[in-house]
Amino acid sequence: MIVYLYTTAGCHLCEQALAMLQALQTKGHDMEICEVEISASESLMAAYGIRIPVITTDKRTDDLGWPFTTRELEAFINN
Repeated sequence: MIVYLYTTAGCHLCEQALAMLQALQTKGHDMEICEVEISASESLMAAYGIRIPVITTDKRTDDLGWPFTTRELEAFINN
């Protein structure tokens, strides 16, 4: 599975979300983490600018926006 992390440079919450994803990888979740820089696109800035970090996957059509816990993140990527 591919997990997309919508982020931007200097976002400490995004760094926390990445650490949470990496911890889930360590626990055995088979996923590729793809960081998406939102500042490169006006449409991404409009969609996610005040919501980052935001998580999506290649298996879902919805997203998970901050704030979320590790448990909520794990449930999101497992469904």
